[in-house]
Amino acid sequence: MLTIELAQQLKTAGLIWTPSSGDRFVVPVEDMEERVFVLSDVTADIHRFESGDLIGFNGTTEWALDSIEQERVVWFPREDQLRELLGAAFSRLEQVSGGYAVTATAAGGVEGRFVDIDPERAYARALLGRLGAEAE
Repeated sequence: MLTIELAQQLKTAGLIWTPSSGDRFVVPVEDMEERVFVLSDVTADIHRFESGDLIGFNGTTEWALDSIEQERVVWFPREDQLRELLGAAFSRLEQVSGGYAVTATAAGGVEGRFVDIDPERAYARALLGRLGAEAE
């Protein structure tokens, strides 16, 4: 999974997010950065009773965070979304010692190799290269 730092770099580099069901995001404020939220059309949770468990479908979560502006959150694109965003610039994904490498065409038309500990992070680094930003 992406780190908040890598996801923030994608946002700063200009990655545009059109939120849809299943997307993950964090609210980058103290004591909230570790909590990953998932957009959903319906919230379901388990209610435990002596007579048996029930799955409840709720319109809101238990605690009251009514809403937050999209620009105040940080999107965590999934591996499939990152690969799709790379489009034709993507060449290949390979497992390497200590992680994965994505080969893709970066900004300026130069092919680059982007390595990290998991495929999602490697794709994110390749997309940063595509957007003309350097990963930290």
